[in-house]
Amino acid sequence: MEIRHVGVVGCGIMGGGIVHVCAVHGYDVTVVEADEERLQKGLDGLYRGLAREVERGRLTEEQLQRAWGRISGSTDLNAVADCDLVIEAVVEDLDVKKALFAELGRICRPETILATNTSSLSLSALAGASRRPDRVIGIHFFNPPTVLRLVEVISSESTSAETIEAAMEFCDSIDRLTVRTVDSPGFIVNRLLVPFIFDAIRMVESGIASAEDIDRACRFGLNHAMGPIATADLIGLDTLLQISESMFEAYGEPRFKAPTSLRRLVSLGHLGRKTGKGFYDYTPRE
Repeated sequence: MEIRHVGVVGCGIMGGGIVHVCAVHGYDVTVVEADEERLQKGLDGLYRGLAREVERGRLTEEQLQRAWGRISGSTDLNAVADCDLVIEAVVEDLDVKKALFAELGRICRPETILATNTSSLSLSALAGASRRPDRVIGIHFFNPPTVLRLVEVISSESTSAETIEAAMEFCDSIDRLTVRTVDSPGFIVNRLLVPFIFDAIRMVESGIASAEDIDRACRFGLNHAMGPIATADLIGLDTLLQISESMFEAYGEPRFKAPTSLRRLVSLGHLGRKTGKGFYDYTPRE
């Protein structure tokens, strides 16, 4: 199956990044948001992201304009009905995603591939909701999608070989590195990453070391680009909490249970970089 037109549902950090990558690599992209305010905010962020690529010499002005011309936005889900591939990037909530997949299964063409960007939720549950489980697949990008090239391609027992092949070819066409995995909570990366982050947070809670020193140790001792606590702030503490809750429910293992300080920060609305404060303070200093 040839993919030419991509739909993306959700234009936040992840959805916007996915739109950016697809448009730069030549795809026509229709992005849908819940209301005009969110849509405009998402499109504004998209344009700024493309403009930064020009400033850094990664795109020419002409390439920016061509990419921007491939992007259209709507608040009507029916706008993606004729797309060849639809990728959802909405809130990490199983009920919300199931309702969305049920509607996409109703309005999209029978051959349309429906993909989820979920980082931990059940692909099989979404596939069942769509009533076309053979056409449902996980295409999990990492934050930020414009920088991190890895994509987890996740299949359920019902995903057809044709759908898997089309998803792999699509990821290759947008210059992503792929890893294959079957449907299991957290897939590959988050199943390894979440306990690692939580161990680091618990070390801070226990007074073993500061967040700064733990992150420094991982950066220079393990050669990680970013330490685990800074990574938590980048992911978004609310997103991390949602991921951990679904994994703890699935596995029941203490290593997946969210630390107290993570829950406290989320309850205070300190969600990491996106709100200016999390485990670290990102408020601009004068």
